[in-house]
Amino acid sequence: MKIKWLDLESSFMKNILHVVDYPNLYGLGLYNIEEETAKYLFTDERLISSIFKNQITTLIIAIDPDKKDWSIMENICNQIFTVFINLTHLIFCHASYKNNARLLFKNRSPTFSSSSLLILNIKVQTFRVCLYILDGRLEQLHTLHIELANILPPSEEIENQRKIPNLKYFVLSCLLKTSSYNQLILPLLYRMTNLEKLALNLTVSVKETFIDGYYLKKNILNHISQLKQFTFDIRSYMFINNEMNLPSKEDIQRRFDDFPYTNVISCVDYFLEYKEGLCHIYSYPFLMKHYEDVTNNFPDGL
Repeated sequence: MKIKWLDLESSFMKNILHVVDYPNLYGLGLYNIEEETAKYLFTDERLISSIFKNQITTLIIAIDPDKKDWSIMENICNQIFTVFINLTHLIFCHASYKNNARLLFKNRSPTFSSSSLLILNIKVQTFRVCLYILDGRLEQLHTLHIELANILPPSEEIENQRKIPNLKYFVLSCLLKTSSYNQLILPLLYRMTNLEKLALNLTVSVKETFIDGYYLKKNILNHISQLKQFTFDIRSYMFINNEMNLPSKEDIQRRFDDFPYTNVISCVDYFLEYKEGLCHIYSYPFLMKHYEDVTNNFPDGL
C-alpha cells in the first residue's frame, strides 16, 4: 500500500486501520473522535507497534463537537504523547471556533512531554495550561497556535521564567476579555528570545491608555529583536470620565505612522452611557478567522 495519509471518521477508524498494513503512512486525521474510540485505538498493541509508534509524524484530531467534557482533551493528549513518540505536527481542529472541547489539566503537575514535536495547534481552557505547554516539556517546539478561553493568573506557581529560544512562530488568541495583559502576556512574549512571527487576537481591559501603535512599539517590538512578521486584532476597552482627554480615530491612526511589518486599520467608539471606550486595531490584510466586537464605526478593509 502506497497510502501516505488517511483521514478517518470515528465510526470507521478501527476497521480501516486494521484492514491492511500501511508501510508508507505518515499522516493521520481522526475526525469526530470520541474518548472510547481514542482509548481503544491508542491502546491497540498492533497499531502502536506498527503504525503509531514508528510511522506517524503528523496527527490531526477533531473531537466530537457534541462532547463538552474537558477531560476528553486531557485524556487524549496524555495518550497521544505516550503513543506517538515520533510526532512532529499535532493539530486539534474544530467544526466551530467556539467548540468547548478544550485542554484543561485536573492534575496540577501534568506529565506529558515530547522531544520531537515541532508544531502544535490547540485550544486550551486557561493560561495555566499555556504555561505548562511552554515550560520546556516540548523542547523542540518552534510553532504554537493556541486559543484560550480565558487569561487569568494561575492559582499556583508555575515555571514562567525559562527562556523559550526554539519558538519561532506564536499565535495567541482568547475568547474572553482579559485585564492581565501586562501581567501575563507581555512577560510570556519576552521569554521568546528568537521569535520571528507573532499573531495576537485579544480583547483587553486597560486603565489609562488604549493599546495603539506607540504601545505596541514600546512594549512588544522593542523587546523582540528577531521579529519579522507581526499581525494582530486587538480590542482594548477603557473606563472613561469627563476629565479625560479622549483620542479620536485620527489620533489613534497617526500613532501607526511608520509602523513596521504591516498596514493597520483602527476605529474608536465611546459609549458615554456606559462610561466605556473601545479602540479596535487590526493589521491589514486581515488574517484572523473571525471578527469580535464589531460596531457601527467599523471601517472597510476586511
